Amino acid sequence: MGLFGRKNTESATTTATLLVDPALAALTGDYTIDAAHSSIGFTVRHAMVTNVRGSFGEHEGSLKLNGSDPSASSATIDVKIASIDTGIGDRDNHLRSGDFFDAEQFPLMSFRSTEAAQLGGDKYRVTGDLTIKDVTKPLSIDLEFNGTATDPYGNERVGFEGSAEILRSEWGLTWNAALETGGVMVSDKVKLNFDISAIKNAA
Repeated sequence: MGLFGRKNTESATTTATLLVDPALAALTGDYTIDAAHSSIGFTVRHAMVTNVRGSFGEHEGSLKLNGSDPSASSATIDVKIASIDTGIGDRDNHLRSGDFFDAEQFPLMSFRSTEAAQLGGDKYRVTGDLTIKDVTKPLSIDLEFNGTATDPYGNERVGFEGSAEILRSEWGLTWNAALETGGVMVSDKVKLNFDISAIKNAA
């Protein structure tokens, strides 16, 4: 069963009635993303032959979950660009520079959801506005609900993982270099990866 219940459509007089598993309905509330146990990363094709993977070590965000109506759920994420890490210092510095993210002038990448929907089972789609540098464009993220747990410290946790694809040029990330054999050094398409653990806020 998914995180969100579904409306009872058997009777027009009960359109406001929701079929909700009490255990899942109890998840309704505000959550803070646990950055220490979450990851936001990316994969991009390099030199047309291999993939480079990286992540952002510093980020924060929140979830507002509604166990009765997914459309009432929302998410916000802010990522510190300077925390980018691909495992190669020189490459990371280049990505922070004006050729790419210009981290000094635009220190944050942000996402603000505008819509949420259940696709079926434990799969969801969150749509919102992704801002990189001074460009804001819509982005849809497909997510899978990984379940809930109470950790040894008594924190109520939920987990999601998902991905999305963007064309970096649409957000002004246009730097590239031509290869002698044809093609370019860095692909335009970038896959974003999300692995989120969030803790329910105290009432």
